Amino acid sequence: MKNKKTTDRRGFLGSIAASATVAGLAPILSPLNLYSKEPSLAASPAGDPDEWFKQIKGKHRMVFDVTQPNEIFPFAWPRVFMITNDKTGTPENQQSVVVVLRSKAIPYAFEDRLWEKYKLGEQFKIDDPATKAPSLRNPFWRPKPGDFKMPGLGNVAIGINELQNSGVMFCVCDTAMTVRSSALAQQMNLEPEKVKKDWVSGLLSNIQVVPSGVWALGRAQEHGCAYCFAG
Repeated sequence: MKNKKTTDRRGFLGSIAASATVAGLAPILSPLNLYSKEPSLAASPAGDPDEWFKQIKGKHRMVFDVTQPNEIFPFAWPRVFMITNDKTGTPENQQSVVVVLRSKAIPYAFEDRLWEKYKLGEQFKIDDPATKAPSLRNPFWRPKPGDFKMPGLGNVAIGINELQNSGVMFCVCDTAMTVRSSALAQQMNLEPEKVKKDWVSGLLSNIQVVPSGVWALGRAQEHGCAYCFAG
């Protein structure tokens, strides 16, 4: 017998795709059809996300919602949150910060190899801050000293690895990975399953895969996080 939740999800996503066809949006949302038919593509490779959210225990808690590239702000604001809380009496180890990468921001969860292979800077309109051209690398993964400066503050440690070292939790939307990888596979005449698998294999260290970004935002707030839109 089929799992009822799986069946309901397929029907829901299929309905969205059908409505998109009527509205003339099929070229944009057609990967939803594939998502509804191939549940294996949506399987999270990174363990139970509900368990992951139980790490949120700080005195001050914030979830940053990152939906698209927004210069340095998706990574600067978590650092500013921690710095200013530290200055007002709450050290980093008593804070909880979650960054949710979803929609057009999912490339930030990937290693440089995927950026170069799939031209993610061009696809997602993300320029390299050093070259000002579409990025062939993840500019926020292991940045070089001096890569990011803020007026009045100088060099700031806003690389994903630097934020993780300060306790920031990063997660990425599996639904967005499925839809975006399928769309890109169609564009490049590749097999969607292989592209999605490749993207999953190229996730950065300690990036938690969650069923969807909006699911993650809900879970973070259920664990006491205030909400901040970061891009």
